[in-house]
Amino acid sequence: METNKPLVEVAEFRTDSRYRLVRFEGHGWEPLGPEEFEPRIHQLFPDLDPHDPARVQWADRPWEWPAWHPGEA
Repeated sequence: METNKPLVEVAEFRTDSRYRLVRFEGHGWEPLGPEEFEPRIHQLFPDLDPHDPARVQWADRPWEWPAWHPGEA
């Protein structure tokens, strides 16, 4: 019997980094930017809908990423 436990967890929003930490079931935590998030989900879980709140859980502020501009450290 399959459970609907989240396959992806996104850590809390922080303003001191352009990334959010993302945990993938079986792969651990990774810092990802907004442009990397969905491609990484599809790489690890090809059939997963990134907008499924039962399988992709956000600690807070879903789909928000810290402001960052090219050239910033």
